[in-house]
Amino acid sequence: MTDSPEQDYDPGDVAVIGMSLRSPGARTKEQFWDNLVHGRESVSFLEKDDIHVDETLIHSPFYVRACGVLDTYDKFDPSVFGISDRMAAAMTPENRLFLESAWETLEDGGYDPDRVRAEIGMYGANNPQTAALYSSPPDRVSVGPEAIEASLAWSPDTMTSNALYYMGLTGEAVTVAAVCAGFHYAVHLACQSLLLGQTDMAIAGGAMVRLPHPRGHLWEENRILSKDGHCRPFDANGTGTALSSGVVTVLLKPLGQAVADRDHIYAVVKGSAVNNNGVSAMAYGLAQPERLSACIAAAMEVGGVNPDTVSMYEANGLGLPMTDELEVHAASMAFGKQTATTSIGGVKGNVGHGGVVSGGFGAMKAALALFHKKLPATINLTEANQDLDFPSTPFVPQLETADWESESGIRRAGITSIGGGGYNAHLVLEEPPTVAERTPEADGRPRLATLSALDDDALDRQRVRLREWLIAHPELRLDDICFSLNLGRKVMERRWAAVVRSRAELIDALAADSSGAPAVTTASAPRVDAESFHSNDDGIVLSGRDAQALPELTALAAAWVTGRRVDFDSLHLGETSHRVPLPTYPFRPRRFWRTDW
Repeated sequence: MTDSPEQDYDPGDVAVIGMSLRSPGARTKEQFWDNLVHGRESVSFLEKDDIHVDETLIHSPFYVRACGVLDTYDKFDPSVFGISDRMAAAMTPENRLFLESAWETLEDGGYDPDRVRAEIGMYGANNPQTAALYSSPPDRVSVGPEAIEASLAWSPDTMTSNALYYMGLTGEAVTVAAVCAGFHYAVHLACQSLLLGQTDMAIAGGAMVRLPHPRGHLWEENRILSKDGHCRPFDANGTGTALSSGVVTVLLKPLGQAVADRDHIYAVVKGSAVNNNGVSAMAYGLAQPERLSACIAAAMEVGGVNPDTVSMYEANGLGLPMTDELEVHAASMAFGKQTATTSIGGVKGNVGHGGVVSGGFGAMKAALALFHKKLPATINLTEANQDLDFPSTPFVPQLETADWESESGIRRAGITSIGGGGYNAHLVLEEPPTVAERTPEADGRPRLATLSALDDDALDRQRVRLREWLIAHPELRLDDICFSLNLGRKVMERRWAAVVRSRAELIDALAADSSGAPAVTTASAPRVDAESFHSNDDGIVLSGRDAQALPELTALAAAWVTGRRVDFDSLHLGETSHRVPLPTYPFRPRRFWRTDW
């Protein structure tokens, strides 16, 4: 079979080709997934001394010392972006988290910001209140460059434009305020822009840091916050949820283009829809079943999706019986009567309520479930709320982690997000398209693998992480690994390279001791004078037969680690290698915090 079979794709489909997450209990999406499939709860129960709120509040008998703690909420690595420590301290925590996450998402997709020749839209949701709680707004007599920089660092509005600027990208920048539905709204707007041809790729997501952090909450009867700190979606004994923080971003591209570009695809956005309750019979802020149902149905209709084919429903799931009943009722109306059954779950039991990023936790869970073909259990659900009457709905609670077998022959998931103020949003995701059988990799062909970082410590950490990744993912091909490393990472000052003939050789090379000097590891071969290479504006050019010759690759590696520019596009010219996820840059975050100006 060919590597790039001719196939028609729905022009309205959008591929998810990169993802990044930080959540309570997880620094990466891989840790997040591991927590989900093993049913771990990541809400922490705090000591009084750990909580930075009013003493009177802490000693209230109704104060619940539970929180989804984000351990990097106050940390940042400004050096990667060329940001001064002074500016880093002025930036709000959400600005910093979103910037690092956007970088990780682009790298996870296999793209170097310096070599992207495309318009990249940036869409993100945050909490405007965080900036005010972090510090007072800058009040300057002048409006000179220093004052403007401080204002832009502090402003929640400029979160997405800052990400474009500091990553060296161009494109649209839209910062969204849609309360707890913010992540979904960002993805919805990003997909619209991509399908209209306004951008080539898009990064969409949300960031939330609840301040003071860490903190608990004050329990009030029949409100959405839990009496004991545990969230129990769909459970008869549920009393609400706990507060949490985090960041989630995704890299999006029209599906047909993603396939043509040989991108790695986690999932496909089939449809999205948003609406607002406006005036309704329900109390302001509660789900209005008819409007929420219309939103869910619209997302399926836009994607041409029959409800019978949606076998996973990731609910907003606050764990409060009243709100869960409203949501299940609304979703049942949208799905209608069907012969297939749909798994229903809620990630807030694991990580609490992440505010504007809560929908991102649900979408990440669904995307990874589609990719791994597995349905994680809904934890803390021990006694289903009888008022939900699940037997009369299309839904069956997912009580245990299980392999995902779809009756319709294709796996699809619906993810709902609801925000106070009447915001409704729904996404429909589909499993990635089947990858055609590829021509076997050329056995024993030498290949060049490269790494670079700002300093030797980061370079060593990259080598360790990549080696561990390759051991854990034996299915990865050497040609794909080298293609993704050489073209999908920003080139930095400290460099390492290896010329190898197999995955095993690369793993061994990554384990070699570091001398602290620019390094190159090669199989034995005669050295070739690097000056013999010809160059263009993009650097040293090596293609055709030269790109398959051990001596030339050895010399090229030696030239690159000593600072020469290399045209890696020419090195991989004519190949059919695919981008694959590999470890992203090992940020070295330091604490930056500012409470005054």
